[in-house]
Amino acid sequence: MTLDVLISTLGIDGINRVTKMNLPVAKNVNYVISWQLPNPNEQNSPIPLELIRDDIKIHKLHSIGISKNRNNAIKHSTADICLIADDDLRYTAEQLQSVITSFNEHPEYQILTFKYSGDDNKYYPQAPFDLALKKKGYYVSEIEIAFRREVSNKVLFNEYFGPGLHPLQASEGAIFIHQALSAGIKSLFVPITITHHAGGVSTGNRTLTPGVLMAQGAYISIVYPSTALLRLPLFAWRSYRRGQTKMFPAMRHLWRGYIYGKRYFNHDGSIKKTPPEI
Repeated sequence: MTLDVLISTLGIDGINRVTKMNLPVAKNVNYVISWQLPNPNEQNSPIPLELIRDDIKIHKLHSIGISKNRNNAIKHSTADICLIADDDLRYTAEQLQSVITSFNEHPEYQILTFKYSGDDNKYYPQAPFDLALKKKGYYVSEIEIAFRREVSNKVLFNEYFGPGLHPLQASEGAIFIHQALSAGIKSLFVPITITHHAGGVSTGNRTLTPGVLMAQGAYISIVYPSTALLRLPLFAWRSYRRGQTKMFPAMRHLWRGYIYGKRYFNHDGSIKKTPPEI
């Protein structure tokens, strides 16, 4: 069984960060780097010498948006398993082999999510569980997601979520998992650490911007249609108590996201009406 680590990066600074990842050589593992270069002045930038290796393939993309970048990497993947990655992680060969081993041990599952180590002390359950059974306090980060490549025939990253030129600046991983579960794709959390991120990536520990709050409002409208109007003020209150935002501005942005989600997306996360381009 083979594994492609799908690394998304942006600009010259991004590809320089990838060189500092010191990507380990590992059996049956390759790296697919989607290098976004929206700036015309950078589009002919050379590939760093450190990344000219037989196990590394780099594909340039002249657009913007993290979900577009991830989908470009998926498009160029040829391995049995795809692992979503960013440009500032650290892997060991043993960690990457553990991803392959986990898929061999769980042949009935098409998506597995894992753990990362980092500075934000993210909560993880101690035992594996089916992601269709939600666990309080647990959420999926993009860099924890791995899937059998045939999953991409049914589900890709929603390009209207995540950092980019659109209003919804987060929640792309959560929507990906929701769409997969809605499509009947069996998904499992496995409590194995597969990478390290020194800076932490958790939205649970950072100031919530309007775009992040709008994404959360849209996510709530999609995933919890019957209880969304109760969940919006609860999310705002909890975020306020954690010092991440002010209560009433948070409610305003969450409400805007809720309306956006209701207008443009179905409850399975698919697009109901194409959102306007920005």
